[in-house]
Amino acid sequence: AFHLCWPELAQIKDCPITESAPIQTFVIPHSHMDVGWVYTIQESMHAYAANVYTTVTEELSKAADRRFIAVEQEFFRLWWDTVATDSHKKQVRQLVKEGRLEFIIGGQVMHDEAVTDLDDEILQMTEGHGFLYETFGVRPQFSWHVDPFGASATTPVLFALAGFNAHLISRIDYDLKDAMQKNKKLQFVWRGSPSLKEKHQIFTHTMDQFSYCTPSQLPFSNRYSGFYWNGVAMFPDPPKNGVYPNMSLPVTKETVQAYAKTMVENIKQRAAWFRTNHVLWPWGCDKQFYNSSVQFNNMDPLMKYINQNSKEFGVTVQYATLSEYFQAIYQSDLVWELRGSEDFLPYSTEPHQAWTGFYASRNVLKGVARQASSQLQAAETLFTRYRISFPDGPVAKDWALDKLRALRWAVSEVQHHDGITGTESPTVADMYLQHLMQASMGVDELLAALFLLPHNLNIPSILGSRSHRKGALEQHVIAYNPLAWNTTTIINVTVTFPTAAVFDDDGQPVPAQIQKSAHSSVTYDLFIMVELGGLQHRKYLIKFSEKLCSGRSKCGRTYKAKGVLFERRNIRDWLKTGRRLLPVLNECYKLMFDQDTNLLHSITNLQGKMTVRMTQDFWEYHTNGDVKAGPISDNYIFSANGSAVRAYKAVEMEIIPGKIVTEIRQHFYREESDKDYTYSITTRVPECFGSRLQCHRLEQTYSLGPLHLNTEVILRTSSSLKNNRTLYTDDNGYQMMQRTYRNFTNNTLARNYFPMVRAAYIEDDCSRLVLVSDRAHGVSSQANGQLEVMLHRRLWNNLPWNLGYNLTLNDSSVIKPTLWMMLGSISATSKLYQREAIELQHRPVIMPIDQPREVVLPPNLHLLSLSIPGWNYSSDHDVHLSKDLHSEPDYDRVLLRIMHLFEEGEDPELSKPVTINLKDVLQGIGEVEVLEERSLTGTWNITSLQRWKWRTADTLETSENYFVFAFTVTISPKEIRTFFIHFASRNF
Repeated sequence: AFHLCWPELAQIKDCPITESAPIQTFVIPHSHMDVGWVYTIQESMHAYAANVYTTVTEELSKAADRRFIAVEQEFFRLWWDTVATDSHKKQVRQLVKEGRLEFIIGGQVMHDEAVTDLDDEILQMTEGHGFLYETFGVRPQFSWHVDPFGASATTPVLFALAGFNAHLISRIDYDLKDAMQKNKKLQFVWRGSPSLKEKHQIFTHTMDQFSYCTPSQLPFSNRYSGFYWNGVAMFPDPPKNGVYPNMSLPVTKETVQAYAKTMVENIKQRAAWFRTNHVLWPWGCDKQFYNSSVQFNNMDPLMKYINQNSKEFGVTVQYATLSEYFQAIYQSDLVWELRGSEDFLPYSTEPHQAWTGFYASRNVLKGVARQASSQLQAAETLFTRYRISFPDGPVAKDWALDKLRALRWAVSEVQHHDGITGTESPTVADMYLQHLMQASMGVDELLAALFLLPHNLNIPSILGSRSHRKGALEQHVIAYNPLAWNTTTIINVTVTFPTAAVFDDDGQPVPAQIQKSAHSSVTYDLFIMVELGGLQHRKYLIKFSEKLCSGRSKCGRTYKAKGVLFERRNIRDWLKTGRRLLPVLNECYKLMFDQDTNLLHSITNLQGKMTVRMTQDFWEYHTNGDVKAGPISDNYIFSANGSAVRAYKAVEMEIIPGKIVTEIRQHFYREESDKDYTYSITTRVPECFGSRLQCHRLEQTYSLGPLHLNTEVILRTSSSLKNNRTLYTDDNGYQMMQRTYRNFTNNTLARNYFPMVRAAYIEDDCSRLVLVSDRAHGVSSQANGQLEVMLHRRLWNNLPWNLGYNLTLNDSSVIKPTLWMMLGSISATSKLYQREAIELQHRPVIMPIDQPREVVLPPNLHLLSLSIPGWNYSSDHDVHLSKDLHSEPDYDRVLLRIMHLFEEGEDPELSKPVTINLKDVLQGIGEVEVLEERSLTGTWNITSLQRWKWRTADTLETSENYFVFAFTVTISPKEIRTFFIHFASRNF
């Protein structure tokens, strides 16, 4: 969504033409359509989006030289399914066949690049690509990432894996773009992954300072709509007379010369910034082309006039798709500069406009989106296993696929760059939440059906008749591990009884612990230690009692934990600290808490024998809400009034020692006399059971809010680590990026904030402190040894633009995010943190179903996807193009993705390539009969995928190891391999 003032067009004199060849201009008609932002998807469909595709289809069909690129699939699919007539569909098929209507990116949305997770980026692209390939037999090969706020190094890697030939970005730091423009360095070959290097590099075009919109200022007119003859879209309804506000002057005999002069001057200005004689001239902007007859009928004569006078102007113009532009650049056969794995984050548009606030905006939405994604992944694997084991089971496959598709769509939609970013209006945020929650409830129904219904006639439901004896205080719990790793972990079940005993499916007592809940006075937390195989579920029986239990048979192995309360400490009394330290130990750590402050004092890693001084507490940045008083913070931008100030005046602490987990609850009070706390940290220190439980994982859940207005709250972890303010954060959960602290003339604080999607850490020569997260946050190291995470924001400002679009962030919610903390040597934490981040995201699902065999991958591989997409296309391209397009969903084709978690050289053992036999690995699911390797989104057979090879100074011939011999595959560091699998049918 664009909302910045355009740089005024410089007064450029007509330049003498020094080259014989005129500048070749590729006019690319497009409409930027936000999948939610200010208006909901339905409002946008009604006001303009449906009209874009209806009128563009009609207008392209009238003249052979016209072109259009379609970007956001959600709008196109809604139009195709609910608006397009048979005649429109026939026209679209013809236009696509002729290459005059081109699908770019092809995902459901133009996803954000800063706060999205790799899993969800792949999902939303796969969702769109499957539809396009099924419907038209086309596979997008170029990107158009014109509006995400900054550019990640993961995106070019994923686009290369999906078979793209070139990548296009726009929003990068203003001063960097300026330097790149002056030095003609806006185009380069990007090697986004340090491990995959040239194997998945991609040519990248950075748009110039005018970005994706046509310059809007016309020197001969008082209208600021430039080359948009259809004017400005109207909400809620299009005007009945077809006259929109701000329609540009029409192109007539009187105006054509002035239009031509303006356009040619702009083309020449741009041409000076690029190395070839080709100019990409995007024609369009937000919500354009809803009345495209007006657009084309004005541009046609203008372009004709310029071409008739091309010798005089030194310019030719032609309608083009993006592929036609990139084809011309590719054929220029230049040697391109290389860019390594650095990214373009954070993004600033002006000295006081660092777009680092959105890393933390709308924490609730960010959390719900990630939970829904995790639930979807678990449901996909379960349904896949069910279909393979019980193809004729009673769970209706069409019904199941509908439930999964609804959640695929909801999770895809919210990845939009005004969705999960939190930069949308409150109405649109509510729409995303509603779609996610409704679809999530549907998948809950699917999970319940997979559990409750007998799987076939010979196998009764796992609950049987004995499970719910009337009046018995019993509850069955099924814990499902959605990962292809064995795990021993603790699950937390909220219960209403003070006493409970837990038994496994063999009737054996299971270690458990019960205590008063951290967040409610009327419930209890029941912690159960569970051991689960990869993709395996186990059943547990909980027997409750209202009385204290007596004897092992009644109590099982449940420990009843009681808390010790420490008196409230006011910060004004913190004169002498560190005199009374209280240890909390497990086999990995010794945590020392200071009874004079009720704060953490230090952590000792017992295995590495290292002690780090460390405190954790909450601080606030206060921000300005009045534009007359200085820079503001808003949904997008973070601009603090000064350094952070302490967010509390008193701290209370309670420690609950346990046999499964010891819990430390710290409550932070805004004022000394406050009855209710505003902030809290609940730290869970797990006990070890032999070598089975991950004792290095310190789980912290926070509670924050409601905040005061114009306040941004951080969790500050201050340590004795000498990190020199250097920080490491992840790009989309795929790879870690080094963030060196930089000083700027303006806004240094905000410009040293970075997105943390799954992980962040600081380190020195001896130790590393790692945080992994269940949702995206902003993160920074503002002082030596400090790691601060921005968790929550509540803002209001009087910027007329924000008020007009209701883009303020008056978020009064109470949020409860989770981080896991680890401390250890660099080599020890390197082995752990990526798996830990995945385990936090994909915690065991507490639900019911029967018990299959386990599926286990080596420790450096991760099962990224195991699903039944339902696509009806043939995986043989030639067959698919000649077949009937209305076949039934295919329930037998399974989509499998496996990812190598480690970078090259990160660990002496775990960074090695891994060879596995998929037939052996997947035997717990069924017998693999057919295995076929595909591109990332599944639409290309890997053997037929030939990407363009761009010339670079060190052009290397790469040999791809895409050979599968007898089901054996080798996966190299950071590789993601995608397969279609068919299992042998089972006869019961």
